[in-house]
Amino acid sequence: MFREHRRRLLELLRSQEAACIVPSGGLKTRNADCEYRFRPISDFYYLTGFREPDSILVLLPEAAEQKAVLFLRERDAKAESWTGRRLGVERACKELGVDAAHAIGEFWDRLPELLVGHQRIVHRMGNDPDRDRLLTEMVSELQQAHRKSGKLTPTEWLDPEASLHELRLVKDEAEVAEMRRASWISAEAHIAAMQAVEPGRNESEIDALLDYTFRRNGSTGAAYNNIVAGGENACILHYIENDKALVDGELLLIDSGCEWNFYATDVTRTIPVSGRFSPEQKAIYELVLRAQKEAIELVRPGNTFVQIHDCAVEILVLGLIELGLLAGPLEKELQSEDYYRFYMHKTGHWLGLDVHECGSYYHAGTDRKFEPGMVATVEPGLYIAADDSTVEARWRGIGVRIEDDILVTAGGHEILSAAIPKEVDEVEAICQGKPPGMKAGERKAANEAT
Repeated sequence: MFREHRRRLLELLRSQEAACIVPSGGLKTRNADCEYRFRPISDFYYLTGFREPDSILVLLPEAAEQKAVLFLRERDAKAESWTGRRLGVERACKELGVDAAHAIGEFWDRLPELLVGHQRIVHRMGNDPDRDRLLTEMVSELQQAHRKSGKLTPTEWLDPEASLHELRLVKDEAEVAEMRRASWISAEAHIAAMQAVEPGRNESEIDALLDYTFRRNGSTGAAYNNIVAGGENACILHYIENDKALVDGELLLIDSGCEWNFYATDVTRTIPVSGRFSPEQKAIYELVLRAQKEAIELVRPGNTFVQIHDCAVEILVLGLIELGLLAGPLEKELQSEDYYRFYMHKTGHWLGLDVHECGSYYHAGTDRKFEPGMVATVEPGLYIAADDSTVEARWRGIGVRIEDDILVTAGGHEILSAAIPKEVDEVEAICQGKPPGMKAGERKAANEAT
C-alpha cells in the first residue's frame, strides 16, 4: 500500500518537476521529562508506514534510481535499552521498500545534491520554523553554487495540497479495509457504552470503557479525544472534560471513534441514561435521525457537501417549526438563520488518516463533487441550551447528534459505521440490557473477516 502511494505521488511530482520533503515529526513534551505517545505526521505515514519519530522522506522523481530516500535514526543499543527498538538504517530499505536510507544526522549534508535537477519543492511550511529557515537558506546556497553550472535547482515552494493531499482524499481498497476495521471496533465500543450507561455512573467511566475497547482490540487508540457529554454538556460541541455524573432522565452524547493503523473513524450516538427517551428527547432525536438519513442518501458521485448540508438544515428547520421551537415559515427561518442557535455546525467533513482529513472542499472554482473512494462524515445535530429562555423548559438542555462514516462508491455509498445502532427502539433496548441485533460472536467474526 505504501509503495503504491509513493508511486502515485512520484508521477504527480514528475509532472510538477518537483521533489517532495515529508517529515515524520518528533516527540513532544507533555510535562517535565514526560512525553506524549508518538504518532507520525499523517502525510509521512501515508507514504512510508513507518512509525518512528525524527525521520524524513525525500521523493525525487528526476533521480535515476534512488527516487525514495529515507533519513532515520541509527541503531543505538544504549538509547534502545531506555526508549525502545529502532529499525535502523541497515534494515530500512528491505523493511520499508525505499530505495536508499541514511542516518538522520546526514540529512542537511546530503539534501542539496539530492534536490539538483528539480525545479520545485513540495513541503508544508509553517509547522517547524527552524526547519523552514534551514531549508530556505540551503536552497539559496544551492542556487548560488549552481548558477553557472547549467544544472536545474529549486526556485519554487509548493504546498502538498495540490499533489499529496489530492491523493489522500481518495482511498484505495487497502485504506478502506483499514477504515472498515476501525469501524467494527468503534461499533463494539459504542455498544459496550450503551450497555454500561446508567444513572449515577460518571462520564469518565464511559470514556475509559471506550478507550479500553479500542486498545483491547489492538488499535492505535482513539482517533481524537472522546466526547462523553451527559445532559446539557451535549450542547457543548467539543466537550472533553468527561467528569460529570450521569443523571436519570437525561441524554448522553458520545462522539468517539477508533483509530486503526492511524486510519480514523468518527462516530456519534446519543442515548438515554435511564434507558428510555422522554417524549421531548424522542422528538428531537427522531428529527435529527430523519435529517441524517435523508442527507446520507445524497452521498453519491457528483453530489457535494453543500447539498448534504442544505438537505439536513431544511429538514431540521421544518421539524423545529412543527415542534414550536421556531416560528416559521420555512423560507423566513432559512433566510434569517435563526436556527443557527440550535444547529451551528456543518453536516460533515472528509475522513481518513486525519479525523478532519486533508483535501479541499472546493475544486476548479466550485463546490467539490464526491468521487468513489472518498470518505465523509454525515452528522446533523440539534442543541437546545439549558439557559435558552425562548423555548419551554421541557426542551432545554437537550443535545442530540448522530454521526456516521460514509464511503462514496461508484453506485452510491456504503455506511462504514452501520453496525452501530441508532434506531430509537434498538438504542433503548440495548440501554435496557437487551442484546444488540448482531451477536458478539457474529460481530467478532465479521471484524476478523474484514
